[in-house]
Amino acid sequence: QVKLVESGGGLVQPGRSLRLSCAAVGSSLAHYNIAWFRQAPGKEREGVACISSRGIITNYAESVKGRFTVSRDNDENTVYLQMNDLKVDDTALYYCAGSIFRTTLEEYEYSYWGQGTQVTVSS
Repeated sequence: QVKLVESGGGLVQPGRSLRLSCAAVGSSLAHYNIAWFRQAPGKEREGVACISSRGIITNYAESVKGRFTVSRDNDENTVYLQMNDLKVDDTALYYCAGSIFRTTLEEYEYSYWGQGTQVTVSS
């Protein structure tokens, strides 16, 4: 079982960038496919980006394609979400989640979840 801890959130202006980190505590992240999800107030949680255990496969939600990049460093036991050209609509609580099965943006595939890190985009 892996414990996931997100960090890197904050308050930024539209058009700026942030990099989120998802670190594994007490276990190796290398066996897990990792996805980033987000949930804005009053909205359902949605998948944003995912990456396979070895980093070969990635997938993105249409709303973030070309702006967000997911990557991982298994030696550092960390997965990253680089978010560029942030928009007000990107404001949400961002979670990382782990799965030993598929690499997908489907929430039900993921058994291990972090507590989330808040991203607020505002001028």
